[in-house]
Amino acid sequence: MKQGLGTQLRHLIDLLDGDVAQQYKDAGLDYRPRYTPIVRALEALGTASIGQLADAAGITQPAATQTVNLMKKDGLVAAQPGPDGRQRLVTLSAQGRALLPALKACWAATQAAAEGLDAQLAMPLSRIVDEAILALEEQSFHARISEARTRLVPASQPKGNKT
Repeated sequence: MKQGLGTQLRHLIDLLDGDVAQQYKDAGLDYRPRYTPIVRALEALGTASIGQLADAAGITQPAATQTVNLMKKDGLVAAQPGPDGRQRLVTLSAQGRALLPALKACWAATQAAAEGLDAQLAMPLSRIVDEAILALEEQSFHARISEARTRLVPASQPKGNKT
């Protein structure tokens, strides 16, 4: 039986993230792959609000908030109220800054491995993912499912009826 797209993508992410996480352990780092977009954003921005981090990292604000909270528990970032009291301003802690050289070495190895994987495939995975993101930004997967449902479900059959 062929796996569905969601199952395939989750499996791919598990394979990639698991091995990236192992690389950090092998390097003696207590660090999660999900921290990388936030660390890179903070390295570039210095101090940033959660909204700015979410935008720079390409993730949602709730995901940025959750990741920053985990990073704070691990001592990698510090957060303080912004001038208006509504925003939290986040910076890399001294511990987070101290990890940068080792992280950069891991990131370089990961990038080289990704390029090697891309070279082995008929079409680079990074290109396929970029194209998929662009296509889904033009028309959401929800809209595509709705269109498919309209084509596949006879008009006389109620949409909730499973026959």
